[in-house]
Amino acid sequence: QVQLVESGGGLVQAGGSLRLSCAASGRTSSGYVMGWFRQAPGKEREFVAAISWSGLSTEYADSVKGRFTISRDNAKNTVFLQMDSLKPEDTAVYYCAAKYSKILRRVDDYDYWGQGTQVTVSS
Repeated sequence: QVQLVESGGGLVQAGGSLRLSCAASGRTSSGYVMGWFRQAPGKEREFVAAISWSGLSTEYADSVKGRFTISRDNAKNTVFLQMDSLKPEDTAVYYCAAKYSKILRRVDDYDYWGQGTQVTVSS
């Protein structure tokens, strides 16, 4: 089992920045892909970004490309999501997720999930 705990959410004005963190514990080992997803009220959970174990491969949703940056520190079992130029439509609960092997974008592809952290962007 892998436990994931997100932090760093909050309220920010449009154009501002936030940095989310996700700390992993438990049966962490090499090979885990880490992803960020988000879910706005009344909408389905959607892919935001993901990063390979090595950090050399990353993928982003088109809606956040160029504004968000995913990174990881394997020594600290932590993955980050730097969110810049935030927009009101970025408002959602953001979830960290983990899976083995290659980067995929579907919710069902991920085995472990955090409890989520709220991000609210005011206009």
